[in-house]
Amino acid sequence: MQRVTVRNATFQQWQTLLTNRNKRHRAGATVVQGVRPITLAVEAGLPVRAWLIDGEGSLSSWASELTSRVRAERFAVAPELLRELGGKDDDTPELLAVVGLPSDDLDGIASRAGDDALLAVALDRPTSPGNVGTVVRSVDAFGGHGVIVTGHAADPYDPKAVRASTGSVFAVPVVGAASAAAVTDRIDALGDGVQVVGTDEDGDVDLRDVDLTMPTLVVTGNETRGLSAPWREACDVVARIPMRASAASSLNMATATSVVLYEALRQRGV
Repeated sequence: MQRVTVRNATFQQWQTLLTNRNKRHRAGATVVQGVRPITLAVEAGLPVRAWLIDGEGSLSSWASELTSRVRAERFAVAPELLRELGGKDDDTPELLAVVGLPSDDLDGIASRAGDDALLAVALDRPTSPGNVGTVVRSVDAFGGHGVIVTGHAADPYDPKAVRASTGSVFAVPVVGAASAAAVTDRIDALGDGVQVVGTDEDGDVDLRDVDLTMPTLVVTGNETRGLSAPWREACDVVARIPMRASAASSLNMATATSVVLYEALRQRGV
């Protein structure tokens, strides 16, 4: 087992995986923090490239079992450095994992749906990693099959997104796409008869009047600008969420998406 006690080149590489999106995707890996995210990444079959262990502590039964079951290079890291990588000032994580990123393909979403009617989400240029992670968590919770992040957007593997997803980003297929057209041109890859349902406070119909038992791709717009023109044109219907608002005129991106997913679950009788 190698020991890392100073901010050497190895430590700086790990730090880069957490802080630099471009280098993270070029390396095809990230540093995973937290018991549930690490567990879900391993259960998803993602390759563990390295285990980062508290160099002065002992491992719990969870960490001992996991590191014994999944063989990877081990590093004993000084507690102060591990806290820095773990994003905690006052609590030293016992274990972090350097994990390969999942594949980035629409076929993974279709495979997860299988014979069920598709229920997936496309996020149009989201800027908040927290919103992206929260949507992924909701898709997982409500039985959805995947998330597509389109345009210039927050990274689903940003540590803030991973934390907001509580690790669901490793359990649910998450795909990046350059534009709406990159998705709509391949919509058939998601299955037959997929309807595209946009969400907007000025939508054409109430959400409850939209048939969400059909194979459905839900599209939620940017936090401040809403749906882009290409996505709006691609929608078969744009739905509004009925509200009794005295001041709020709209919902947060992640909240609105979660409401639509719940309505889909309700309609499908699950």
